[in-house]
Amino acid sequence: MFIVRLCRQFLMSTDGATAIEYGLIAALIAVGIIAGAGTLGNTIGGVFNGVSNELSNATN
Repeated sequence: MFIVRLCRQFLMSTDGATAIEYGLIAALIAVGIIAGAGTLGNTIGGVFNGVSNELSNATN
């Protein structure tokens, strides 16, 4: 009887599923942040390169 009740509680429990869902959400947020940071870094790098080129041309 104890084993049947223990199995029933295990099958009805949603704690593990909730933890997995939170983990997946955190992973998706991390991927979004990484992708956004990469794009932003490339854009800022282009701006600084442009400024550097303009300064080099102005001093020649």
